[in-house]
Amino acid sequence: MRHSRVVPILIGILVLTLTLTGCGLITPAVRLIGESTTALKDFATPAVTEKIVIATRAAPATPSEASSQPSVEAPRIAINIPAGSDVESEILKAVYEKVSPSVVSIVNLAALPDSADPGATIPESQGSGFVWDAEGHIVTNDHVVRDAKAIQVTFADGVELPAEVVGADPDSDLAVIKVDPALIKLVPVEPGNVDELKVGQRAIAIGNPFGLEGTMTSGIISAIGRSIPALTGFNIPLAIQTDAAINPGNSGGPLLNDRGQVIGVNAQIRSDARANSGVGFAIPVNIVQRVAPALIQEGSYPHAYLGVSGRTYSPAWAEVLGLSRETRGAYIIDVIRGGPSEAAGLRAGTTETKILLGVSTDGLEYLRSGGDLVISIDSKPVTTFDDLLMYLESFKSPGDRVSLTVIRSGDEQKTITVVLGQRPRRAPQ
Repeated sequence: MRHSRVVPILIGILVLTLTLTGCGLITPAVRLIGESTTALKDFATPAVTEKIVIATRAAPATPSEASSQPSVEAPRIAINIPAGSDVESEILKAVYEKVSPSVVSIVNLAALPDSADPGATIPESQGSGFVWDAEGHIVTNDHVVRDAKAIQVTFADGVELPAEVVGADPDSDLAVIKVDPALIKLVPVEPGNVDELKVGQRAIAIGNPFGLEGTMTSGIISAIGRSIPALTGFNIPLAIQTDAAINPGNSGGPLLNDRGQVIGVNAQIRSDARANSGVGFAIPVNIVQRVAPALIQEGSYPHAYLGVSGRTYSPAWAEVLGLSRETRGAYIIDVIRGGPSEAAGLRAGTTETKILLGVSTDGLEYLRSGGDLVISIDSKPVTTFDDLLMYLESFKSPGDRVSLTVIRSGDEQKTITVVLGQRPRRAPQ
């Protein structure tokens, strides 16, 4: 049986463990949810009257004021819920009233093949997006607008406007496009707080599944802190998993909480049928808040790069690695040649053991002993390998320094300072 070096999770921040192929396919089961047009998912009632208040953002008084007037808070929508009425329905109606004016349909227009007219275009894909600010910036997925020759945006009131890409980040699958703010009343969304998210809370999606504009679906937050693959070979951390029905065409649209605040950008589904299976993923809004301003100002976003790969440490490895069963951390299996961690002296596993980690296209993957075990980063405990990914993506930039506390050769602890690099365009193989 052939043995091979382990090709595990890569931090640059994270290596892709699922393969992307075609337009929106991630393995046979995980798909980006931009819709290809060429290929064309009982609450208890209160005993007394309740009032639910949901804040909204005001649009500029006239389209001409949009370019100079910042977004402001609008009068709150007060919802009186009579005794015996359906609380869930009232909340959903209020959220839709608040957010639907901010959600747009996006059509990616590609050049018409073999056309004598160089300006001729044909719809290639369709997705969703939402108004980010009063200057005309709209957030969507990178895969929705990638390689577009032209972009057409349709607002909730039916107004169609051309848009241009101002910046894109394939690593986070985010892009910002822009329309002329003098032509339309713009209603920016209100960002939420991912630190408040809990599994079981309500999750609401508004978008354009299969081109059906202004569609709302609802469910719950099924999990938080997922890592989902990007087209670059790295992973997107902290993704929100939801069972709210999202389908091809929902890509780039908002995932919302019950206050109508954006908590994520719908991006992928796990399905064998290219339709909702109850397992969808959204890019968290805290990543959007870091990436979108950079895309608006610079057109790109530089991600911090540590340049290691590894796995979450398992107590089952204690004997062969000479470590304590009670220890928790991120075990370094590979240090990328020429990367920041190699320069800092971080050690990878070197001696193959008999512990099987998995099977890849290259053969069986076995654990290698001799690597460093990272137990903290900048004095913050590391219990899983994803902890490194989440910390770097949430707080660090290229050129920043991080302090890694590692256990090396049994009980020896060392502190290693790494100057973070900038993530390469593709994950090292």
